[in-house]
Amino acid sequence: MNTKDIITNHLETLNDPVVNVNTVYKEKLTALNKLALWITVKVGSMGFFLVILGWSAGWLLWNTLAPKILRFDPYPAFVLWLFISNLIQILLMPLIMVGQNLQGIHSEIRAETDFRINQKSEKEIETILLKLERQNELILEVLKKIDSKTN
Repeated sequence: MNTKDIITNHLETLNDPVVNVNTVYKEKLTALNKLALWITVKVGSMGFFLVILGWSAGWLLWNTLAPKILRFDPYPAFVLWLFISNLIQILLMPLIMVGQNLQGIHSEIRAETDFRINQKSEKEIETILLKLERQNELILEVLKKIDSKTN
Protein backbone atom coordinates (compact mmCIF):
# COMPACT_ATOMS: atom_id res chain seq x y z
CA MET A 1 0.00 0.00 0.00
CA ASN A 2 1.52 3.31 -1.03
CA THR A 3 1.45 6.60 0.85
CA LYS A 4 -1.47 7.98 -1.14
CA ASP A 5 -3.64 4.93 -0.36
CA ILE A 6 -2.81 5.14 3.34
CA ILE A 7 -3.72 8.84 3.42
CA THR A 8 -6.96 8.21 1.54
CA ASN A 9 -7.96 5.43 3.95
CA HIS A 10 -7.21 7.62 6.94
CA LEU A 11 -9.14 10.55 5.52
CA GLU A 12 -12.18 8.36 4.87
CA THR A 13 -12.30 7.21 8.49
CA LEU A 14 -11.93 10.80 9.71
CA ASN A 15 -15.21 11.77 8.07
CA ASP A 16 -17.33 9.62 10.40
CA PRO A 17 -19.85 11.85 12.21
CA VAL A 18 -19.11 12.79 15.80
CA VAL A 19 -21.90 11.80 18.19
CA ASN A 20 -22.43 13.01 21.75
CA VAL A 21 -22.74 9.70 23.58
CA ASN A 22 -24.09 11.44 26.68
CA THR A 23 -27.11 12.72 24.75
CA VAL A 24 -27.69 9.40 23.00
CA TYR A 25 -27.46 7.50 26.30
CA LYS A 26 -29.89 9.85 28.06
CA GLU A 27 -32.38 9.60 25.19
CA LYS A 28 -32.41 5.80 25.44
CA LEU A 29 -33.16 5.72 29.17
CA THR A 30 -36.65 4.72 30.27
CA ALA A 31 -38.62 6.89 32.70
CA LEU A 32 -37.89 4.44 35.52
CA ASN A 33 -34.16 4.48 34.77
CA LYS A 34 -34.19 8.29 34.75
CA LEU A 35 -35.97 8.22 38.12
CA ALA A 36 -33.41 5.76 39.52
CA LEU A 37 -30.53 7.97 38.34
CA TRP A 38 -32.16 11.09 39.74
CA ILE A 39 -32.69 9.46 43.14
CA THR A 40 -29.13 8.05 43.13
CA VAL A 41 -27.70 11.51 42.48
CA LYS A 42 -29.90 13.19 45.10
CA VAL A 43 -29.33 10.55 47.79
CA GLY A 44 -25.58 10.79 47.19
CA SER A 45 -25.56 14.52 47.91
CA MET A 46 -24.70 16.51 51.02
CA GLY A 47 -28.19 18.01 50.88
CA PHE A 48 -29.79 14.61 51.42
CA PHE A 49 -27.34 13.83 54.21
CA LEU A 50 -28.17 17.11 55.96
CA VAL A 51 -31.93 16.47 55.60
CA ILE A 52 -31.59 12.99 57.14
CA LEU A 53 -29.27 14.33 59.86
CA GLY A 54 -31.68 17.17 60.68
CA TRP A 55 -34.72 14.89 60.63
CA SER A 56 -33.02 12.33 62.90
CA ALA A 57 -31.65 14.93 65.31
CA GLY A 58 -34.98 16.73 65.48
CA TRP A 59 -36.93 13.49 66.02
CA LEU A 60 -34.59 12.18 68.71
CA LEU A 61 -34.30 15.51 70.51
CA TRP A 62 -38.07 16.09 70.44
CA ASN A 63 -38.83 12.64 71.78
CA THR A 64 -36.14 12.97 74.47
CA LEU A 65 -36.51 16.59 75.65
CA ALA A 66 -40.10 17.62 74.85
CA PRO A 67 -42.82 17.47 77.51
CA LYS A 68 -43.91 13.85 78.05
CA ILE A 69 -47.43 14.54 76.79
CA LEU A 70 -46.08 15.77 73.40
CA ARG A 71 -43.67 12.88 72.81
CA PHE A 72 -44.93 10.39 70.23
CA ASP A 73 -41.98 7.94 70.02
CA PRO A 74 -40.91 6.89 73.53
CA TYR A 75 -37.30 7.23 74.68
CA PRO A 76 -34.99 5.16 74.60
CA ALA A 77 -36.40 2.69 72.06
CA PHE A 78 -37.54 5.14 69.35
CA VAL A 79 -39.41 2.30 67.67
CA LEU A 80 -41.21 4.48 65.10
CA TRP A 81 -37.98 6.31 64.19
CA LEU A 82 -36.15 2.99 63.73
CA PHE A 83 -39.01 1.61 61.62
CA ILE A 84 -39.08 4.64 59.31
CA SER A 85 -35.26 4.74 59.06
CA ASN A 86 -35.11 1.05 58.15
CA LEU A 87 -37.92 1.47 55.63
CA ILE A 88 -36.02 4.30 53.94
CA GLN A 89 -32.84 2.21 53.86
CA ILE A 90 -34.57 -0.90 52.52
CA LEU A 91 -36.25 1.07 49.72
CA LEU A 92 -33.20 3.12 48.78
CA MET A 93 -30.57 0.34 48.72
CA PRO A 94 -31.78 -1.51 45.60
CA LEU A 95 -32.75 1.74 43.91
CA ILE A 96 -29.26 3.19 44.45
CA MET A 97 -27.72 -0.04 43.15
CA VAL A 98 -29.81 0.24 39.97
CA GLY A 99 -28.71 3.86 39.57
CA GLN A 100 -25.06 2.95 40.12
CA ASN A 101 -25.32 0.17 37.51
CA LEU A 102 -26.74 2.69 35.04
CA GLN A 103 -23.94 5.13 35.87
CA GLY A 104 -21.40 2.32 35.35
CA ILE A 105 -22.85 1.49 31.93
CA HIS A 106 -22.68 5.17 31.00
CA SER A 107 -19.04 5.32 32.14
CA GLU A 108 -18.17 2.29 30.01
CA ILE A 109 -19.82 3.87 26.96
CA ARG A 110 -17.89 7.12 27.52
CA ALA A 111 -14.62 5.18 27.96
CA GLU A 112 -15.21 3.27 24.71
CA THR A 113 -15.98 6.52 22.91
CA ASP A 114 -12.84 8.14 24.32
CA PHE A 115 -10.83 5.16 23.10
CA ARG A 116 -12.29 5.47 19.60
CA ILE A 117 -11.61 9.20 19.55
CA ASN A 118 -8.02 8.52 20.58
CA GLN A 119 -7.70 5.98 17.76
CA LYS A 120 -9.13 8.53 15.33
CA SER A 121 -6.67 11.16 16.59
CA GLU A 122 -3.81 8.71 16.14
CA LYS A 123 -4.86 8.15 12.52
CA GLU A 124 -5.05 11.91 11.96
CA ILE A 125 -1.55 12.34 13.35
CA GLU A 126 -0.24 9.50 11.16
CA THR A 127 -1.84 11.14 8.12
CA ILE A 128 -0.24 14.49 8.93
CA LEU A 129 3.15 12.85 9.49
CA LEU A 130 2.91 10.99 6.17
CA LYS A 131 2.06 14.23 4.37
CA LEU A 132 4.95 16.02 6.07
CA GLU A 133 7.30 13.20 5.19
CA ARG A 134 6.20 13.40 1.55
CA GLN A 135 6.67 17.18 1.56
CA ASN A 136 10.16 16.76 3.02
CA GLU A 137 11.00 14.35 0.20
CA LEU A 138 9.72 16.82 -2.39
CA ILE A 139 11.69 19.68 -0.82
CA LEU A 140 14.85 17.56 -0.85
CA GLU A 141 14.28 16.70 -4.52
CA VAL A 142 13.79 20.38 -5.37
CA LEU A 143 16.92 21.33 -3.43
CA LYS A 144 18.93 18.62 -5.21
CA LYS A 145 17.75 19.89 -8.59
CA ILE A 146 18.59 23.45 -7.65
CA ASP A 147 21.96 22.37 -6.34
CA SER A 148 22.72 20.34 -9.49
CA LYS A 149 21.80 23.28 -11.75
CA THR A 150 23.95 25.73 -9.80
CA ASN A 151 27.00 23.43 -9.97
